[in-house]
Amino acid sequence: MAARTLLLVMGLVETPTGLMLLLSSALVVGFLLGVLLAAPAALAVTRMAGVALLSVGGACWLARDDRPDRAGPGLVAAMLLYNGVAAAVLAHAGAVSGLVGVLTWPAIALHAALAVWCLVCLRSERRV
Repeated sequence: MAARTLLLVMGLVETPTGLMLLLSSALVVGFLLGVLLAAPAALAVTRMAGVALLSVGGACWLARDDRPDRAGPGLVAAMLLYNGVAAAVLAHAGAVSGLVGVLTWPAIALHAALAVWCLVCLRSERRV
């Protein structure tokens, strides 16, 4: 049950984030890192990140009703890796590189919380 809710939340968070990166990557990067994004290569890379997040969000959404013995645990483990590393990368950007926008620290907190939730889900599924 907890993994189902986690995958539902991830689908609802990552899908619109991916769409926003795909459609308006410069705006998202401005809010997230506090910098203007104008180089064509940077825009292309952030749009590719948007496509990836859109795919991840869709996968989470579609897997939310899978039985626990199916792909769900693997997807939750992948999301643990994604959220843990995303929190670390953003924390490094903010604390070391000075790239801070209005959404930097809230995004770090969100990714850290989702990583912990993934860990809790994985640990509770092992006990069942």
